[in-house]
Amino acid sequence: MRINSRNPSSYPGEEAAHMIDLNPALLPGAEFRLSRVERLMYQISRNWILVAGLLLGIYAGLPFLAPVFMQLGWSGPARVIYIIYSFLCHQLPQRSYFLFGPKITYSLPEIQAAWQNTLDPLILRQFIGNPEMGWKVAWSDRMVSMFASLWLFGLLWWPLRRRLKPLPWWGLILLLLPMALDGASHFVSDLYGIGQGFRDSNLWLAALTGNAFSSSFYAGDAWGSFNALMRLLTGVLFGLGVVWFGFPYLDAAFSQQARFIETRVNYANSRSPRIREDFEV
Repeated sequence: MRINSRNPSSYPGEEAAHMIDLNPALLPGAEFRLSRVERLMYQISRNWILVAGLLLGIYAGLPFLAPVFMQLGWSGPARVIYIIYSFLCHQLPQRSYFLFGPKITYSLPEIQAAWQNTLDPLILRQFIGNPEMGWKVAWSDRMVSMFASLWLFGLLWWPLRRRLKPLPWWGLILLLLPMALDGASHFVSDLYGIGQGFRDSNLWLAALTGNAFSSSFYAGDAWGSFNALMRLLTGVLFGLGVVWFGFPYLDAAFSQQARFIETRVNYANSRSPRIREDFEV
């Protein structure tokens, strides 16, 4: 039922005002209340960056709690985290960070000596560390760089959002392309067997650079190697691209949702002084 056919253009959000005009709850003298879901949506819309930062922080931080819990002797909670994140990542130990040990990463031969002399990724991924080597972060170095950079760039983007223009789609492609190439080449290389592919020796890179660097830079996945640095760099570029391109759209969508709810309340209050105002905008 249309309560008033006059043009509500004097109110903010003309389209929203027309939608409100169809609501029988806005009859003169009626009480107007926002539902709990609407109030929650309003608070989330106004503070979405805090919600996103909290959720991303938890998601990116939980894998680091697994080695902390193992170090404290809380193996039960630690193994729960390892199991949960095993569905999200390959968890290969030679491509993961370790905490509370003498080294932050270990080579495949070191992992095999401490665990099992195998190239089976399903067996290798089960190694979570030991008191001598430290304990494995619950997902790989690439995943750490991807989601840690998402969280960090998200926090940096918020205070700078008025000064930054949104990243165009071609910019997003350029920032995602390095990880796509690096990840795809690792995948193809691993088809030849863990530790036996062209990305394990990187002889092609040694030839291109004239062996300008040490053998440890070209071969393997240890910290400081080409493979480890590329996973770190491409993950950071991924986080930068996703935040710079996607967060402006998220901000616009949540801002529009907040304005729509504000329009509902303001328009309802303008229709009748008796309408109860129990939501503050």
